[in-house]
Amino acid sequence: MTEPSNERKNPARTPEPERLPLHQEEPRLRRRRLLSGLIGAVVFAAAFGGVAGLIGGQVAGLVVAAVVALPLVYVVVFAARRRIWLEGTTLLVRTWRTRRVDVVQASRIDLLVTDVRGMRTVSLLFNARQRGRTAKVDVAVYAGTGGRELNVLALRRLANALMNNTEANGMVFAELLVAQLRAEARGEAAAGRPLYRLASAAPSGRLAQRFTMDAVSRFVAHLD
Repeated sequence: MTEPSNERKNPARTPEPERLPLHQEEPRLRRRRLLSGLIGAVVFAAAFGGVAGLIGGQVAGLVVAAVVALPLVYVVVFAARRRIWLEGTTLLVRTWRTRRVDVVQASRIDLLVTDVRGMRTVSLLFNARQRGRTAKVDVAVYAGTGGRELNVLALRRLANALMNNTEANGMVFAELLVAQLRAEARGEAAAGRPLYRLASAAPSGRLAQRFTMDAVSRFVAHLD
């Protein structure tokens, strides 16, 4: 009676896709932002608590300070914990827990430009079929004539995943990222790169500007 072969005992396991980090901040900068955010929240809450204390006494001041501080601290810690990776075609977003959004299966994709204290962030917003499940990927941050962008490998992998999305016409956004890669390969300065031009095109004075697929498509059609 023959024994089963080793191949049957130990079937070959499919290698897991590489997890590529898409968050751009260094740990030291992240810790510095967390500390400054916490200090700002405490100072802000103390100011409100001080005013309330003058009016209603010490107990009222402490209660108001706590009520103001808790949500601010929550937001600061939430932002500090946020990490995002690309694993194959799936985005993994970690805050208090990890959620998954498949780029290929996303039902809607938008481009978002936010303007905070002169820093414009260009992001891709993925909406999954599951209600309420979204993922935001910051692909570039600009201030003045410079800034930082996702590295070449991350942009290339993200573009490859977008090319396979047919429901939300991901090819349009893939072409935008490919144009960005080509501009970088040519050695273009920030002002000549598509993502910078999109960030500059967003109206000033608005905290956030959403570009739909049609708007991005028209922009990509006019790229060299």
